[in-house]
Amino acid sequence: MMYVLLLIGFFFLVKGADLFVDGSSSLAGILKVPSVIIGLTIVAFGTSAPEAAVSISAAVAGNNDIAFSNVVGSNIFNTLVVVGCSAIIADFTVNKSILKRDMPLNIIISALLIVFAANLTMSQWEGLILTIGIILYVIVMVRSAINNRAEEEPIKQLSLPKSLVFIAIGLAAVIVGGDLVVDNATLIARSWGVSDNFIALTIVAIGTSLPELMTSVVASRKGQSGLALGNAIGSNIFNILFVLGFSCLLHPLHLEAESWIDSIILLGVAVLIYLFSRTKGKLSRKEGIIMVAVYVVYTIYLFIR
Repeated sequence: MMYVLLLIGFFFLVKGADLFVDGSSSLAGILKVPSVIIGLTIVAFGTSAPEAAVSISAAVAGNNDIAFSNVVGSNIFNTLVVVGCSAIIADFTVNKSILKRDMPLNIIISALLIVFAANLTMSQWEGLILTIGIILYVIVMVRSAINNRAEEEPIKQLSLPKSLVFIAIGLAAVIVGGDLVVDNATLIARSWGVSDNFIALTIVAIGTSLPELMTSVVASRKGQSGLALGNAIGSNIFNILFVLGFSCLLHPLHLEAESWIDSIILLGVAVLIYLFSRTKGKLSRKEGIIMVAVYVVYTIYLFIR
């Protein structure tokens, strides 16, 4: 039964991502804002709902390391696999605003995370700083959307009600699908004798990032590269500033030394994607393959340690 539910979960993810991308890109056209703005806000925040649910629940329950590792593991997966797979499907030009604003911000907050976690504790004050950060980020994105309303992109538009329905149904499907995949993949892994620690760092982190993966892959396949990259980078920013910040506000996080090492790796991959993106202002299939290969090496490292 676990295997059947796992397949059902993947079906919900694929179909839900398809509806979600169609609705979101159509909404961008209706609002006359670039799809990258929708990707960095509505889509990014929506697909990060599983990370928020898992990390905040874990923080409330006192499972501090799970709350932290889920965010860090999801962000590493988003950067290397989500963006990497999107690039493998099709080379795409990196939006200038993402390259100049969002990628550097992703590096800065990843570095800040290392500083906050250096003493293996994240306090409520540090959580407050991160939470204020997401409020400021949303304000900047809203202003950017208003200033760029004239940059309308040629997108197939649905009606406003239909766009909203597609977004709602699609988001619900990817969240339900993500839950089914995480729960049943965890059960299957445990039946194979895999440790809970490895499951938390890989299956849970990957599972909660499946909405980002499916949404970005579908967006890339449909030629919406701005939506694909904006979704992944926006989700990373949202995960650190809101998910981790709000988790710390609810309960101070006490971490393991290995979690701090993972945060250093996260900074490394944030720098890697920035450097790749600066080369000719695009991400190539070759670079996408390298990114996915780096994630495979990271997973092997997790298994060995």
